[in-house]
Amino acid sequence: MIKTFFYLKTDKQNNEGESPIYAKIELQGKKTTLSIGKYISKERWNFTNKLRNKLRLNTEKNCKSTIDLIERKIEDAYIELSQHNPDVTLVDIKNKLNGKTTKIGEIDIIELFKKHNDYFNKKYQTGERSKASLQKYNRAKDLLTNYIKVKHAKASFSITDIDNQFIYNLESYLKYESTFKSKVGISHNSVVKYFQCFKTVCHYGIKRNLIISNPFLTYDEKLVVKEAVFLTKDELERIETKQFSSERLNRVKDIFLFSCYTSYAPIDVKNLTKSNLIKDNTDSYWIKTNRAKTGIKSNVPVLPPVKRIIDKYVDSDSEKLLPMISNQKINEYLKEIADLCRIDKKLTHYVARHTFATTVTLGNGVSIENVSSMMGHTRITMTQHYAKVLDSNVKNDMDKLHQKFA
Repeated sequence: MIKTFFYLKTDKQNNEGESPIYAKIELQGKKTTLSIGKYISKERWNFTNKLRNKLRLNTEKNCKSTIDLIERKIEDAYIELSQHNPDVTLVDIKNKLNGKTTKIGEIDIIELFKKHNDYFNKKYQTGERSKASLQKYNRAKDLLTNYIKVKHAKASFSITDIDNQFIYNLESYLKYESTFKSKVGISHNSVVKYFQCFKTVCHYGIKRNLIISNPFLTYDEKLVVKEAVFLTKDELERIETKQFSSERLNRVKDIFLFSCYTSYAPIDVKNLTKSNLIKDNTDSYWIKTNRAKTGIKSNVPVLPPVKRIIDKYVDSDSEKLLPMISNQKINEYLKEIADLCRIDKKLTHYVARHTFATTVTLGNGVSIENVSSMMGHTRITMTQHYAKVLDSNVKNDMDKLHQKFA
């Protein structure tokens, strides 16, 4: 809720030795100040308890009337603006008080990004969205800010001025000129994903009646689908049967195999606790949770290899289902595991997720609908990508056709 306080700015004085009265407005942890256009001496301000006591001088009564009027105007402006925009800011309120209300569509794209990201941060704080997604939107805002600064020599850019030239010059800048950690240029797929962020932010603005159209809809580049890297049955068995002399490698091996047999991504594995392990009426175990990235409900049956891994750590004092190891360390140790198991593939946590989709489930006849549900996919087309790479499925289907023709 909005709060307003009035104070005396004693570092400024008029010719009569009086100081101006200011209003301090607070909203959602942020503050701004506003002059009310009235002056009073410090002595009278303190003597009247900031004009709260009974007043006798007409000048002081006028000051008090102005304070009450300003306080009502601030409250009325907040109520009116918040009816149309739940993410109203102090800038919006000051513009409203000064008669500078922004017309729909004239809002600056960076200001809109800030509104969206503040809203998205609230969803992250309540566990509705992942930290990685929030970081992606903040990175997209920074990239757009840099482009506007470098190519247009501005700190802001009105959405109504964004045209096709702006959009495709932005794409070129991101692909070939943008720098991050000494690396020049961003890959095609990453650029497409950043443009998806731009579209989402504008869609947010449309739903809140801040803008009337989405200029980024003209960008129609698609992701280049790359072949998913996954482990074959033989490679998976090699890791399972390998015993390492180092305890750290054995722990990382367990976490990696857990992902291979459940499809849980790094952030999801990290968040799993013993309360996520559920036994149903048939004494079968399930891992039940919501995917951090999408918020989609995901229930995965516990296969025997997973149960053996869980039982290994069940007596630990931690409420976590598995040991806590950073993604950076896991990926570092997986390189050692790949070398020791003679696997010529770059192992990452995501290779484990791809292995679940291909070798563990689709390759063993699990329906694509059930695989999609367990992986927390929002669209079945996301799962179909894995089905396309399985030659074994093609061979099995063709063997059935071969028998019919025989």
